Amino acid sequence: MKVTCNSHTDYLCTCTRISDIANTPDKASDYIAPLLNFAASHIPTAKHKESPLYILCTAGLRILSESQQEAILEDLRTDIPVHFDFLFSDSHAEVISGKQEGVYAWIGINFVLGRFEHIDDDDDAVVEVHIPGSDNKESILRKRTAGILDMGGVSTQIAYEVPKTVSFTSSHQEDVAKNLLAEFNLGCDAHQTEHVYRVYVATFLGFGGNAARQRYEEYVFSSTMQRNRLLGKRVGMSADTPYLDPCLPVDAETKVMSNGETMHLRGTGDFSFCREVIQPFMNRTNETLTSLNGVYQPPVLYENSEFYGFSEFYYCTEDVLRMGGDYNAAKFIKAAKDYCSTKWSVLEERFQRGLYAAHADSNRLKYQCFKSAWMYEVFHTGFSFPLNYSNLKTALQVYDKEVQWTLGAILYRTRFLPLRDIQQENFKGTHSHWRSFSFVYNHYLFLVCFLVVLLSILLYVLRLRRIHRRMQRNTSSSALWLEEGLPNQKMPSAL
Repeated sequence: MKVTCNSHTDYLCTCTRISDIANTPDKASDYIAPLLNFAASHIPTAKHKESPLYILCTAGLRILSESQQEAILEDLRTDIPVHFDFLFSDSHAEVISGKQEGVYAWIGINFVLGRFEHIDDDDDAVVEVHIPGSDNKESILRKRTAGILDMGGVSTQIAYEVPKTVSFTSSHQEDVAKNLLAEFNLGCDAHQTEHVYRVYVATFLGFGGNAARQRYEEYVFSSTMQRNRLLGKRVGMSADTPYLDPCLPVDAETKVMSNGETMHLRGTGDFSFCREVIQPFMNRTNETLTSLNGVYQPPVLYENSEFYGFSEFYYCTEDVLRMGGDYNAAKFIKAAKDYCSTKWSVLEERFQRGLYAAHADSNRLKYQCFKSAWMYEVFHTGFSFPLNYSNLKTALQVYDKEVQWTLGAILYRTRFLPLRDIQQENFKGTHSHWRSFSFVYNHYLFLVCFLVVLLSILLYVLRLRRIHRRMQRNTSSSALWLEEGLPNQKMPSAL
């Protein structure tokens, strides 16, 4: 079952998050009850007992203390089985890590793309994979999987398969890599090692579009104020003496407030200079195999890879520039430069005429220049993708479906159902009738097998008896023939 809480939810949307009830954890089950009632009404009642329910909490609960997290989860684990008959155990309610969230997102997109299916024909793009954990470096050919890039308001995330083993320059780098590489089996059997995947997942807090702009404005404010004090100037202190911001469209204005002071900014629309200003914010190091913030990143097989860019990668290319889909660096730079160098009054007039995406607003228009530069630098400088890389697709949906991490989560967690998950001991209390059924079923099965074996033995014995009787009859006939023939043979001798 998929439950989300945002404007694109499939089932039900609420305006609060579960973390908002941190101080009243006993209300957690009440909070989520409308969502479960909705699911219960759409799933046939007879199927409730075999419908798995998972409650996976992400960043909203990760920011809380462990005691607050556990209090909320305990309320869910206690109350939900009382009111709902879904397949639900204590392990089905948990706070997942950013790494797990990234893995689930990667599984979701590749499932929709059909990359876990077997190779159909020679046209399928394939990749040679060294099976993780194999002592003899065994390798196989399978479909090439797609990587994902996701830039939200606060963080940026990257996830992609690492098909071959990677060598490390130091033990420290190897230790860091172990925390970023996830190995998991997507086969129906845990022993099917050909379905083991090794995926690199990294999340970068503060590198989302809105958080990056905030960091940039804080830098501009502090550095300008310091320069003003040293040189006795008043740059940015009024609308008449604004700070000239290369990352805003020409003549666009905004304000930055900090510690009771206000700084005025006015755009100059210099996209190239904007890129230069924000490059240090990538926090790159000179070490090899590193990306944003000096974090370890295994090599990407650029010539045989494919990536999908979601959220800000799509908004930056499509909402205003109208070039979402296949990404081309040269075309993107030209479009971004043209937009940044356009006067704000012209951009507003175009907006009023409806020339931009329907959900684009004035905030998007004002910060499109900065976010375009930020997205470009993260992709090419931070993650080191070459300028001629042609296999990035920015998207909101894939095959008319909005792909979220929740899809990958339910696929991964139910891949062994119904045999393995239903038989877990966690379900003993709630599903005792299943154990009783299994117990009776196994005894009947044993009795049937015993009867079949017994019948086979009896048939074999009867067959042996028939063969023995036939041999006796044949022996008697031979003896009678000999007795009748002997006198005729002795007559000539008597003469």
